[in-house]
Amino acid sequence: MASWSDFETAAPELAARVKGRFDAHKHKTLATLRRDGAPRISGTETDFRDGELFIGSMWQAVKAKDLQRDGRFALHSATFDPDDDWPGEAKVAGVAHEIVDEARVQEVNGEAAANGPSHLFRLELTEASVVSVEDQKYLVVDVWTEAGGVRRIRRT
Repeated sequence: MASWSDFETAAPELAARVKGRFDAHKHKTLATLRRDGAPRISGTETDFRDGELFIGSMWQAVKAKDLQRDGRFALHSATFDPDDDWPGEAKVAGVAHEIVDEARVQEVNGEAAANGPSHLFRLELTEASVVSVEDQKYLVVDVWTEAGGVRRIRRT
């Protein structure tokens, strides 16, 4: 698995596009796995810091409990209906690792951690992608994996 900085080094142009999509809006959608293996969708926010990608969580939230039990996740940037100026959507997937050092949690979660405990997870990536539209007729998916590098998929 790769840290955010590993991904940036391996695929700088795609990493900049993914980061741009995540930074464009505050809220993202996180998929985790429930205890029974069923998917759960939750809202979350991201923080790029020190070459890493983080998400925080309210204390004892179900998404945090999901990630503590099984760190696999998928994270999707904000989405809206495509139009002529649609900038695309970004997705990353991998494994979340909880940060338990309280000083680091406070530092990264900032104001969200000011009123009591919170969770912080560092995201390690297995894949990242940006979906866009080309010439108003092609769906283009630029995908990176650690094993396969960057590839482009074009669909009509």
